[in-house]
Amino acid sequence: MIKTILIDDEPLARSILVEYLQSHPEFDIVAECNDGFEGVKAIQQHRPDLIFLDIQMPKLTGFEMLELLDEHPQIIFTTAFDEFAIKAFEKNAIDYLLKPISPDRFNKSMEKFKANFTPSNSGGTSSQNTKEKIQESMEEQSLERIVVKNGSQIKIIPVHQIKYLEAYDDYVKIHTTDGMYLKNKTMSSFEKQLDSKQFVRIHRSFIIKVDQLAKMEPMEKDSYIAILHSGDKVNISKSGYARLKQVIGL
Repeated sequence: MIKTILIDDEPLARSILVEYLQSHPEFDIVAECNDGFEGVKAIQQHRPDLIFLDIQMPKLTGFEMLELLDEHPQIIFTTAFDEFAIKAFEKNAIDYLLKPISPDRFNKSMEKFKANFTPSNSGGTSSQNTKEKIQESMEEQSLERIVVKNGSQIKIIPVHQIKYLEAYDDYVKIHTTDGMYLKNKTMSSFEKQLDSKQFVRIHRSFIIKVDQLAKMEPMEKDSYIAILHSGDKVNISKSGYARLKQVIGL
């Protein structure tokens, strides 16, 4: 049996998939999820072979949900927004079904999946390759919020709450007005996605939100330290100082 999870905030859309899957008895629907939060939990619990995933959902989008997974099953995206098609395939999806989904189009997608499926590919074994593709394609979007795992909880951080970002091994520390959170992502990715008028990379290890800057003080030759309104002190490199001056108009 091929373990399958349906993730879509529209009950009617899920019921259509359930109906279509009745013609493919080798697929076992182990969970139906109303949103990305439920989807993350169900995928971690069941480790499915395949998920049908809507892209535009409230609370957590399909792409944001994928960012939170350590292991990735095979994906068939289902959505009414065809502008997401290229991005969906960049994420190594098996297929992309545009709503309303016809039975013939659905069956073709199932045949495509079965032609590429082997039991050795089940349970999210394509995790690293898929995760890298997700992170690469997410870099094309400007960030308005960041989704992180905080223990067993999922936290959504609006960018206006960020004070500064700090490199931390394979992670980035996100320092916010209500605490610090870790994200498995690179500083370069954040630098590309954050608004360059609001965020400046002042050091290879630090990106600050410009309106958090209280003052700058000289430290050593060609280097400075940024003092934020919160009292945090952050190193500024020579090149970072030049970028910061340009943004704040010095």
